[in-house]
Amino acid sequence: MNDHPVLELERFLPYRLSVLSNNVSQAIARQYVERFELSVNEWRAMAILGRYPGISANEVAERTAMDKVAVSRALARLIDAGRVCRSTHGDDRRRSVLELSPRGRKVYEQVAPMALRHEQRLLAHLDAQERDWLDRILTKLDRVEAQHLAD
Repeated sequence: MNDHPVLELERFLPYRLSVLSNNVSQAIARQYVERFELSVNEWRAMAILGRYPGISANEVAERTAMDKVAVSRALARLIDAGRVCRSTHGDDRRRSVLELSPRGRKVYEQVAPMALRHEQRLLAHLDAQERDWLDRILTKLDRVEAQHLAD
């Protein structure tokens, strides 16, 4: 008899959340990878800059929970492609800030509705109470993990 705990990966919450996240991201990505030649990380950076223009690369990394190196690479490609502009902060020349360029804004305005339609298609399989519970559960688990990381 085995006295050691058995990890049933297919029932393990972190694994299930990761798989779901990857599946959803890849399903959405299929639409914009081919059409706009954007990686998932590039789109995430653009989505953050579309909502929070004028933030730093570190803030993009914090808001996406992505690795700083991955964010740096994504932003470098977006800047090279003319989709993101980097400038210095008015009061602090050492601090650079980022925003979507007009070209980047045009892409954002096409991809964001596609992403939102995909989200609506997915959420349409849940009733209003389930959507509310899902939001509450995800918020709670995120708060718990953020606190755990801060400790």
